Amino acid sequence: MPVQFTNADAAQSAVADPSPRLLLLQFGRKKDLRRSGSALLAVFWAVIVLSMGVTSWFLWLQERLKSYAQESRSAEALAMAHSGVAVALNPKVDRYSSLLEAQLGPDIGYRVRIEGEGGRINLPWILTGQDPQRLAVFKQWLEFVIGVEPQARDRLVDCLLDYVDADNVSRLNGQEDSLDYHPANRMIQSLDELKRIPGIDPLLAYPGWADLLTMESQNRIDVMEAPEELLRLLPGLGEGQVQRWIQVRAGMDQVLHTFDDPKFTGNEQFFSALAVNKQFQDVLKDLITVNDPTVRIYSEGYSAKVVRQVEVVVRKGTGKSQIRSWTE
Repeated sequence: MPVQFTNADAAQSAVADPSPRLLLLQFGRKKDLRRSGSALLAVFWAVIVLSMGVTSWFLWLQERLKSYAQESRSAEALAMAHSGVAVALNPKVDRYSSLLEAQLGPDIGYRVRIEGEGGRINLPWILTGQDPQRLAVFKQWLEFVIGVEPQARDRLVDCLLDYVDADNVSRLNGQEDSLDYHPANRMIQSLDELKRIPGIDPLLAYPGWADLLTMESQNRIDVMEAPEELLRLLPGLGEGQVQRWIQVRAGMDQVLHTFDDPKFTGNEQFFSALAVNKQFQDVLKDLITVNDPTVRIYSEGYSAKVVRQVEVVVRKGTGKSQIRSWTE
């Protein structure tokens, strides 16, 4: 009797003993699955690389935009600083003017401060002509304000004089032409030039020395601007007179450079206020002045958090202002 197979038995037999065709079909399916997995993996990594590229590009773009914005702010701040200078250069604008500060838009504007240049010691004026009275004031200033010892002070002054005079004859404490040093034999042209001169180190070691000297004022010491320690060095003035002058020039509120400061216009008012006798008037008139027209303008422009500064020394008068130096 022939053996009968059920469908279940046939299926089980087919699984247990697959035909070659079935094996090929199964192998093909596995290979396709591996290919699909590899393709998906490749796509996955491509997406990661692309994302990294897009992120890098976005960060670069963001930095460039920040840079452009910073440059734009800087340009705006500098333009504001220039605007402040333009206002301060007007002959009718003084240090008390409300025009020295302005906000021209949200977070954009300028602030200006004006200082008299005559309160500083004009070095070319001190050295020109070797005037004994001027040199005496300068030597006292070096000793009692800067703190230079007398021997070092004398060398400093003699080296300065040897540097600017036309000859090659060395002073007692000075220094003329040598193998490694050659004086200019002309007047100094900038404060930086002082660094070339022998014996100058005690002055350069003093903090803020450059803020106490000038090349640009109209020579004589402006008693409306000079600090107390410089006023004490003027011949013929006692300590009581110096203190009296400090009070007089500060006005009723006793704050210098405010609206109530006296508007003196000449040396005679200074002499009168301090009762300076005629003998010392003759000495002082060649050393002092009142209201030197040379001023130093500090203009600060801002745009958001960016600040730019301009410093200008200018000689103001009734006509066009004369710019002496400009620093940004």
